[in-house]
Amino acid sequence: MDDFGLGQIGQIAITVTDTDRSVPFYRDILGLPFLFEFPSLAFFDCAGVRLMLSAVPEPETHSSVIYFKVDDIQQAYRKLLARGAVFETEPRLLARLPDHDLWMAMLRDPDRNLLGLMCEVRTR
Repeated sequence: MDDFGLGQIGQIAITVTDTDRSVPFYRDILGLPFLFEFPSLAFFDCAGVRLMLSAVPEPETHSSVIYFKVDDIQQAYRKLLARGAVFETEPRLLARLPDHDLWMAMLRDPDRNLLGLMCEVRTR
């Protein structure tokens, strides 16, 4: 019996039109702990679930993404592929951060909603 299943949400992405305007709202008004940022991206901690703000130029292109944390992204990718999941991207290294490497793979649900697998591989 295959007991693999997704569970913990690791990150939720929200699209915004301007991260410079949105960061103070989420950080100062909502009081979310600010983690880090890259160009057009900002990250906050929501009690262990990461919130990512991503800037898009046109409001009608806004979409949200749920990222599921997995311990082994290659294994999760293979298992979900075998179950018929349709992936947009294979697992890939996205960022080398001070204490971990961030890996992701993206897939779609039947309604074409984007979902992500994320794996934080500790380096220290």
